[in-house]
Amino acid sequence: MDIEEKLRQVKERYEELNQAMADPAIFDRPDEYRDLTIEHTQLKELVEDYNEWQSIKNQLAGNNELIEMNEDAEITEMARDENKELKERLAELEEEIKFKLIPKDPDDSKNCIIEIRAGTGGDEAAIFAGDLFDMYRRFADSQNWKMSVLSVGESEKGGYKEIVFELSGNEVYGKMKYESGVHRVQRVPETESQGRVHTSAATVAVLPEVNDDVEINIDMKDVRVDTFRSSGAGGQHVNKTDSAIRLTHEPSGVVVECQQERSQHQNKEKALIMLKTKLYDMEMEKIRSERAADRKSQVSTGDRSAKIRTYNFPQGRFTDHRINLTLYNLDDILKGNIGEVIKSLRVEDNLEKLNAIMN
Repeated sequence: MDIEEKLRQVKERYEELNQAMADPAIFDRPDEYRDLTIEHTQLKELVEDYNEWQSIKNQLAGNNELIEMNEDAEITEMARDENKELKERLAELEEEIKFKLIPKDPDDSKNCIIEIRAGTGGDEAAIFAGDLFDMYRRFADSQNWKMSVLSVGESEKGGYKEIVFELSGNEVYGKMKYESGVHRVQRVPETESQGRVHTSAATVAVLPEVNDDVEINIDMKDVRVDTFRSSGAGGQHVNKTDSAIRLTHEPSGVVVECQQERSQHQNKEKALIMLKTKLYDMEMEKIRSERAADRKSQVSTGDRSAKIRTYNFPQGRFTDHRINLTLYNLDDILKGNIGEVIKSLRVEDNLEKLNAIMN
């Protein structure tokens, strides 16, 4: 399908929305009216681009007629000069339209919950999990995002066996979703007397937080609630009461816990958000799997067992295997400067989606 045919479809849908929103009866259905309004707003800019596209095409056709008539040398030269500018604008407009045609992921604007878990490598893996947490914390600061630690399991030698935290702010999930997967580290541990390089790993899961617009119905009869004493690790307070909460959703087997707030009530509220988020993610995973059967994506944000990165300390090398990106500024990246990496992943992801649309 070419761009023009796709734009015709967009304009037809836009006109359908105009008619539907002009019906006075729509105001009796506020939820439907809200959905129509959102879609109308999303399509409006594309329709304006299509109108400009058609206008430029018409101008080019008119100028070509003047050139073919060749009755006045001065007018013919002016038409040729104008065509040059019009063709340049048409090429720019085509590129803009291509990327506007890419469907927006409705989850991109959401906050997210990130889980980092130490994998193979024992104490070294836990230390690496701590390094990843510090990297994300610094990146979040650079984006003016708010971070809230929800649950922590510290390691005796440093770092974390696991740490779960929330990030909130602008376009959080849209940027962080590419971090899901297995991250490998290659370095010489401090306890290694022979100077041998060890390979360890940590798994990162990035989940879009459930908003009020997503209905996840949980029957609390299916949820076992356990209380325990907060460890205080990673948080500001060590509680002497059983304020930490663990929720077990028995039908799915999903377990979440929150221990970082002062009160049991606050911890339970956050644990419920975590539970809803995980159940929502399970549903979305089914959809991602179906899509993956149709289109094999290099920039996968679904398969969390995939090895996506290698952090090689002896060489100062950072490699993202999905897009064959290798950089030699590992220290800088671990200080939270991952914006360019995320931008490269987003561009590749958009190109894949664009190819799927145009083919």
